[in-house]
Amino acid sequence: MRNFDLAPLYRATVGFDQIADMMDRVLSSDVTQPTYPPYNIEKTADDAYRISIAVAGFSDADLSVEVKEGALIVAARKAENDAAGTYLHRGIATRAFERRFQLADHVRVIGAAHADGMLHIDLVREVPEALKPRRIAIESSVSNPDKDVVDAKAVN
Repeated sequence: MRNFDLAPLYRATVGFDQIADMMDRVLSSDVTQPTYPPYNIEKTADDAYRISIAVAGFSDADLSVEVKEGALIVAARKAENDAAGTYLHRGIATRAFERRFQLADHVRVIGAAHADGMLHIDLVREVPEALKPRRIAIESSVSNPDKDVVDAKAVN
């Protein structure tokens, strides 16, 4: 893996420190990303998204969804109860996990639902009115020649 020095980026820019920090975090992580639990990210509308996470074996009480410092954190902890039975084969993984999703500016979590072993988290991007494009009316600066002409009859 290549190592990049982002110090020139910090010295030459103002206000891009979040992007530089994110690049630094991504480039410096030598650890491979965990693949458990599997998840999908889909775009449901122009400014709406849905994250679906497979959480088979977890109840609503075992799951935790929170937004903290611009990141969506989904965690699950299952109380180990070995007294429930003896398994001959245990193929359903119910191990604890924590999955983080970095949220872009103005992305807000609007809800979460847990059904049929899937956790669905709905997000929406709400751009403030001040940042939305707006049309500027152009006024004509060409003067009307009839207004500037003085009527000879009015002067005499």
